[in-house]
Amino acid sequence: MRSLATPADAEDIRRRLQALGPDSVRRWGRMTVHQMVCHLTDSFRVAMGRKAVRPRTSPFHRTVVKWFALYLPLRWPAGVATTPELDQAAGAGTPPREFATDVAELASLLALITTVPRPFEWDRHPVFGRMSDAEWLRWGYLHVDHHLRQFGA
Repeated sequence: MRSLATPADAEDIRRRLQALGPDSVRRWGRMTVHQMVCHLTDSFRVAMGRKAVRPRTSPFHRTVVKWFALYLPLRWPAGVATTPELDQAAGAGTPPREFATDVAELASLLALITTVPRPFEWDRHPVFGRMSDAEWLRWGYLHVDHHLRQFGA
C-alpha cells in the first residue's frame, strides 16, 4: 500500500506536485488547480492541529468508512464532498494567493509531515476520528494522489 511513510511514494508525490502549473485543467470537480493546492494545504493543517474543523463522524465512519477509504485497493471516486470548512469551490478554506508560493507551502507541509520524528501531534480526522501515524500517512498519500489525478499529474 502506498503511503507518505515510504520515501519513494513521498518523492513521487513531490515530483507530481511540481508538475502542476497554474493552467493545469481539472478532469472532474469544481476547484481550480490553485484552489486544490490550498485545499490540500488546509487538510494537512487540520491533520497537524493547525486548523479547526467541525467533527462529522460516527461509529460507522470511524470504522467501516475509514477501513474502506484507507485499505481497499481502489482509487477514491470523484465527487465525494469535502468538509465544508475546506470546500474551496464554496469559498471556504484559505484563499489562493500566488501559485508558486502556495505550492511551496504545500511542499513544506509535506516535508514536515514526513519528518521523523514528527514535530507535532496528529489531531483527529473530522470523519475518521483518531488515526495512527501509519493511517495518517496512508490517508495523506491517498488524498494528495486523488487531487493530483484530478489535474492529470
